[in-house]
This record gives sequence, structure tokens and C-alpha cells, in this order.
Amino acid sequence: MNKSVIIGFLLGAAANILGVVLAALILGSGTDVVYTLKAAIDQNFIGKLISLGAALNLFLFFFFIRKRRDDQAKGVLFFTIFAALGTFLLML
Repeated sequence: MNKSVIIGFLLGAAANILGVVLAALILGSGTDVVYTLKAAIDQNFIGKLISLGAALNLFLFFFFIRKRRDDQAKGVLFFTIFAALGTFLLML
């Protein structure tokens, strides 16, 4: 694998984590993020938060495409597919 693909994969993971935290802050009850994430796990809502968090990967993907960094965009796409499969398995 190319080094740029790995960098894109890691940046996709960071963007997804940031998106999950932002979604927890926005959709949470105004309390602590950790409390909101624990409540989401208990109520089987975590898959939806992860899916909302992946929306930031869309912006990152198109940023890399616009800058002609196709390998990094490919890494972001790989992580998005990985997150989608993980969310699907989590919902089973």
C-alpha cells in the first residue's frame, strides 16, 4: 500500500471521530460527550452517530480530489467503507 493511502485512511478516521463528537454534542442533551456516547451505546444509537460522523469524510474526500491527491482520497474512501461495514456489523 502506498504511504499516501495510509495517510488518507488515518485522516478519514480522525474526521470520522471528530464527526461523531460533533454529532454527540449537537444531538446530545447538553451534557458531557462521554455520557452521550455511553447512552448511545446503551440505546443502540451509536451506529447512527458513527454514520453521521462519516459525513465529514465526504468533505475530506472532495478536498483531496480537488487538490489532485487521489491516493489520499482513496484512503478516505477505504476508511468510509470500513466504517460502513463496522456500523452494519454493529447493528446486527
